[in-house]
Amino acid sequence: MSPSIIVLIIVAAAAVAVLIILYILGKRMQKKRDEQQETIESMKQTVSMLVIDKKKLRLKESGLPDQVISQAPWYARRSKLPIVKAKVGPKIMLFIAENEIFEEIPVKKEVKATVSGLYITGVRGIRGPLEKPVKKRGFFARLMGQK
Repeated sequence: MSPSIIVLIIVAAAAVAVLIILYILGKRMQKKRDEQQETIESMKQTVSMLVIDKKKLRLKESGLPDQVISQAPWYARRSKLPIVKAKVGPKIMLFIAENEIFEEIPVKKEVKATVSGLYITGVRGIRGPLEKPVKKRGFFARLMGQK
């Protein structure tokens, strides 16, 4: 056998091993996410709140309690989270919104939100439906639309 074939076999075996490891890790992470989603679903409540402000901030800049920051995984500490500052009753609180609904949350308006702990998982308007934000067209969509 020539050396190039041996190197090719070794590289192929390493690639297969990496794919198997990634598959196993992905399965574990999916199970963990499903368990967390079940917990969130079991703890959710509907709350009316006045949204004061919303921003995407890093975890340390968000103003969340130190206990929340210390429990966050290492990879989440550097990423930006959708933070919503809202008045619930007489208290002003900070919430973490899900990425899918963050753009739908109106600022300086009262909404009914589905809340699970510090997470906002759903939003409805109190006085009529919420306005859907206009989705920006991507670079290639604009490029194809100009022809």
